[in-house]
Amino acid sequence: MSCSGKLLVASLHRAVRGAMVCTLGLAMLLLQGCATVASPDARDPLESFNRGVFSFNDGLDRVILKPTAQAYQATLPEWARKGVGNFFNNLGDAWSALNNGLQLRGQEMGDSIGRVMVNTTLGLGGLIDVASDLSIERHPANFGLTLGRWGVSPGPYLVLPLLGPATLREVVALPVDQQGNLVTHIPDEGTRTALTLTNVVSTRARYLRAGDVVDGAALDRYSFTRDAYLQRQRNDDYDGDPPPEESTEP
Repeated sequence: MSCSGKLLVASLHRAVRGAMVCTLGLAMLLLQGCATVASPDARDPLESFNRGVFSFNDGLDRVILKPTAQAYQATLPEWARKGVGNFFNNLGDAWSALNNGLQLRGQEMGDSIGRVMVNTTLGLGGLIDVASDLSIERHPANFGLTLGRWGVSPGPYLVLPLLGPATLREVVALPVDQQGNLVTHIPDEGTRTALTLTNVVSTRARYLRAGDVVDGAALDRYSFTRDAYLQRQRNDDYDGDPPPEESTEP
């Protein structure tokens, strides 16, 4: 890694560690002092708290993450950024294979296993997405989705400090999904931290344009983000064919 790359990782590491230190205290303050929202969405009974965390996350994004992602995008050529994204997608496909198996989705599990084998061997450790060129589809899946496919309801909408939108089901599944993240099992802390931060920045860089669209189009960014997240989750739970949604009016 170049000197500038090491400095970037070190500065990101310090920033994230500092943010994590203050997150718990902030969350406690929000729980104690948030105002009541009139006529909240039935899916979002903790809207006051969630809006506070959303504002906190948004502030961190604007000060730290978004500028870092913009610098990452401006510095690395497109082919390099694509390779980074492919690498982390390949790691994710391994966890998707297991979850698709737990959902008894044989075709999706087979595709996920095939993608990992092809991209790890022919794709230089996952840097090149050969599997997509061979028309082997991706089927992303995590343990939260597995619970949903087995009938566990999403529960209330939550916004987690640093992590962003979720539901109670995703919070319950989070420790399991963390164990399924292969990066967390790397013994060397420096390598593990560098890969984790690189994945965060790479993911944020992919959504720079989408974020600008939301900023320009949404009158209430919180509601827009919540509704989009819950709609996508519902669509995934029902494999793209959800039944008519019941009214969310309290």
